[in-house]
Amino acid sequence: MRAPIEAIAARGGVDPAAITWLAEEGPFRFLADPFGLWRDDRLYLFAEAYDYRTRHGVIEVITLDANMQAIGRETALKAPWHLSYPYVFEAEGATWMLPEAHKSGGLTLYRAADFPHRWEAAARIALDVVPIDATPVFHDGRWWLFYSGGPDRASRMGALHCAWADRLERPWHPHPRNPIRCDIAGARPGGTPFVTENMLALPVQDCSHTYGGAIRILRFPRLTPERVETIAGPPLPPPAGTDYRDGFHTLSGCGPVTLIDVKRVDRSGRGWLIDLQRAFAASVLPGRDPKP
Repeated sequence: MRAPIEAIAARGGVDPAAITWLAEEGPFRFLADPFGLWRDDRLYLFAEAYDYRTRHGVIEVITLDANMQAIGRETALKAPWHLSYPYVFEAEGATWMLPEAHKSGGLTLYRAADFPHRWEAAARIALDVVPIDATPVFHDGRWWLFYSGGPDRASRMGALHCAWADRLERPWHPHPRNPIRCDIAGARPGGTPFVTENMLALPVQDCSHTYGGAIRILRFPRLTPERVETIAGPPLPPPAGTDYRDGFHTLSGCGPVTLIDVKRVDRSGRGWLIDLQRAFAASVLPGRDPKP
């Protein structure tokens, strides 16, 4: 949508009239976790492309012109494991991507070898838990990384951790007070950090009613390697007057525009049949995981 992320946070929600929608993906597919970078008056939108029939996500990049019309699309990164949350950013003279790869057992930082479609692994980041939705930001002279994670679904949805480093590829130091916030209604990262009222702010997901049900803005009155204080704002609901009212999952700033990820849940007999087919295949093929 044509508004900076700071304006959306100040407004307390999304103006539906300012939204430019991408075309729907079709049955059993979706795009999620949008992040973007501008290059030469084009916006390169990176997102998770997911297919329910394979239960596997890859990272795709959609090229948008100045009028927010799609003029190209290709796969940017794929792996044997599921990929999502492709946080892309520029820093230290390079372009980086930090996608979630929880099923790989860790977190890998990628550097663009040929932007936007070729990426090379640059560093493996070791943390206190296997991170989910890892979100980096340079603030007050050091790098910070916010992420969720833990041994169960509750901690993956509602426990916020952080770490800091002097350089992106240097060792990361998990905060001694991790998890720094435990709240199913506002802990899991959900977009790009920004500064408001002289405080760092992080979009987080409100999963109290459903996964990615709403976005809240989490502010940090204090953020040091020794102490962290947080204040969560009210939920930002999905945009009114649209068919996408079942969740608001990502709020991602890209200068004068902001990328959002909202959802509509459709139930169908074909969807249940796909799940049954996968469960049956897993039962007759030893070692096959029904949900890769």
